[in-house]
Order: sequence, then structure tokens, then C-alpha cells
Amino acid sequence: DPDTKTEVVLLACGSFNPITNMHLRLFELAKDYFHETGKYKVIKGIISPVGDAYKKKGLISANHRVTMAKLATKNSDWVEVDDWESCQSEWLETLKVLRYHHQKLLSADVTNNLQDAVPITKLGRKRKQEPNRHEPVKKKNQSPVVKSVPQVKLLCGSDMLESFGVPNLWKLEDITEIVEKHGLVCISRAGNNVQKFIYESDILWRHKNNIHLVEEWITNDISSTKIRRALRRGQSIRYLVPDVVRAYIERNRLYSAESEDRNAGLVLAPLQKHTSDPRSSQAL
Repeated sequence: DPDTKTEVVLLACGSFNPITNMHLRLFELAKDYFHETGKYKVIKGIISPVGDAYKKKGLISANHRVTMAKLATKNSDWVEVDDWESCQSEWLETLKVLRYHHQKLLSADVTNNLQDAVPITKLGRKRKQEPNRHEPVKKKNQSPVVKSVPQVKLLCGSDMLESFGVPNLWKLEDITEIVEKHGLVCISRAGNNVQKFIYESDILWRHKNNIHLVEEWITNDISSTKIRRALRRGQSIRYLVPDVVRAYIERNRLYSAESEDRNAGLVLAPLQKHTSDPRSSQAL
């Protein structure tokens, strides 16, 4: 029964510098996993590229990264790109992005329910004059099915999950709220030891039922870093990124030795922000 399934929205945050076929695969793998459980229905995937204030080495401007992601998902009927995060002047914690999308779904839900509740009087009057129109008889004690708001889960690769262990990169309470209130979907390469990482962390272990581990059996080692390296060396990246993305990169001559040196020597925004914070993830 589709009405009893929990609706899920998958949110992927990251640099997408550039977006690759691997990023797109993560969504497909996660969707298959959820549908195979029989308990969930994935209704949407959201790609949220990080803003320029993240200050990562080699990060090219957000408008290029958002444009490439939009080109890459143009043919998808369920994955879309959201540029809210990338438009912020300051770097935002991933938790804030999750909260934003959760809030957005909540308010959309309220609006939909209001629209459903508005009586359409004109239509009703016309209906009364039509013979043989029977209103469906409501059974006694039949309560309307109230659909819960979809859950927004953070979609990531095993490297992101393991970055929880990097001192000062994440705030401890952020990690807790992500796994407790939202949930994680982690795509890991077969044989990757994510389970051990979860086992070794009290916080992750406590919420392990909210961490979905998806094994990726058709391994795919494409990474944005390797794509940029190939481009710097004038090598082909065909079949590693969508063709529209490859064309966009060529047309705009996006990745070079110069772009790779962008933000060199700068401290990553979260490290700047959390180093002085005693509540950072060193205690994971």
C-alpha cells in the first residue's frame, strides 16, 4: 500500500566541482535501496552545491557548478538542483541546509492541506443540478489518511561519513541532530569499512537504525578530483561526466592549473569556524 510508505527526499550536499556520473549514480543506488525495503518511497532527490565561502582549494565559482549540475539533471524526472545554499554569502553547516529543506517541505505540506480544504462552492452548485451524481458515501469512523511530511535524508559517500571523525570539521551536536532527526544514507564501496567506523563512534552507534548503508557492487571510482586532474593534463573525461557537462567545461575552459590553486593556503570555512569551538567533533 503506497499510502503507508514513508516518503523520502534525498539531499546531497557537496562541492560538485564538477558534478560527475558518480554523483548521479548515488541517487539511483539510494532510491533502489529504499524501494527494495518496501517501507519507503523516494519522491525527490536534491543536489545542493556548496557556496563559494566554503573556501575549498580548487573550488570554482558556484554559478558554474550549479549550472553544470542543472545540465546534468535536466533529463532526470526526480533529481533536481537547488541553489539556495550556494547563494548564501556565508558558508552554511550541512545541518542548516537539511533544516531548510525540511522546513520547505513542512510549509508546502500546510499549503497543500489548505488548498484541499477550501470548499469549491460554484462547482458544488452546478453538481447538484446534474442527475445521477452520487457522492461517495463515507463509512463510519473513517478517518482521512493524514500523510506525514517526507523525511529529508542526507545522501553521502563513505568519505563524507568518515569525515565526521576529522577534528573540528563537524560540530558534535550537528552530527547528532543529522543522524537523530533526519537520517543518513551512505553509499559505500563493497568491502569499505563504514560499519567499523559506525561501531567505533558512540553517537553513530546509538542512531545506527537511522543510518542506511547501501553497498555499491558495481564499483565506480570517478571523483571530481580525478576529473580535474585529467582536465589539467588535457586528457579526455568523456563517459565520466554527462556529455552536456563536458561540453560546458570545454566551452568555458573551466579547469586549469590556475583554478586548482584557487583558495590555496586558505583554511576551510568549517575548520575556521569550529576550531575555537570546544563542542567540535573531536569527541566522536
